[in-house]
Amino acid sequence: MVDDPAHYRWSSYRSNALGQTSDILTPHPLYQSLGATGEERQSAYRALFRAQLDAEAISDIRLALNQSQPLGNERFYQHIEQMTGQRRESKPRGRPRAENESGGDMAGQGELEL
Repeated sequence: MVDDPAHYRWSSYRSNALGQTSDILTPHPLYQSLGATGEERQSAYRALFRAQLDAEAISDIRLALNQSQPLGNERFYQHIEQMTGQRRESKPRGRPRAENESGGDMAGQGELEL
């Protein structure tokens, strides 16, 4: 979206973190509890956005996105599986291997006699 929350047009960040006045925003009680003064609240609010993700977290997020899988802990996975009725793990790609009538792989399939 944007590289800085202050650049997002519809965000309250400029008001909460930078003190920009707004006629349409009402400070939330949780925001009010961040400090006794406006400067303290703004500083505490900005600190909430300073965290950076480590390389492992970014890798986990990318893998989950590429596989169209949810990302969370085991309890979250179980909850998602119960809600959707689908297993979280992806199935192997491709068609299942064909078996002959005796139950084994089709030995020699595709071999030509020369």
